[in-house]
Amino acid sequence: MSFEITGKLIVKYNTMQRSETFKTREFVIEKSDDINGRVINNYIKFQAVQDRTAIVDRFNEGETVKVYFNIRGTRWEKDGRVNYITNLDAWRMESVVAGAPGQDTMPNYNTSQEISSPGGAAAADDLPF
Repeated sequence: MSFEITGKLIVKYNTMQRSETFKTREFVIEKSDDINGRVINNYIKFQAVQDRTAIVDRFNEGETVKVYFNIRGTRWEKDGRVNYITNLDAWRMESVVAGAPGQDTMPNYNTSQEISSPGGAAAADDLPF
């Protein structure tokens, strides 16, 4: 299942070579929400893996971005202890221009829409079939 979130890019970490064939890169975005007049800031850390580690390169810290990601969970056991790890795996990023159309806005279905036709209201009632 895929998710998306929009926020401000806060930190870009260096790419880490985890093994001979596996590399990761982490980055953090800040998501601010206004809850009853109080602004709550959340800092969300993502990881990009393998060929996706370069998706962060073209963005600057402080820039508003949209991140597309998957949630991955892993069970890890060592010395009889079990731990569960959750990763937010980013696979795509886009720049978000402030005030751009379609940016987290919902259409307003409560506005009235008038039907305009060449013949006026009577022509609008005249069905072509």
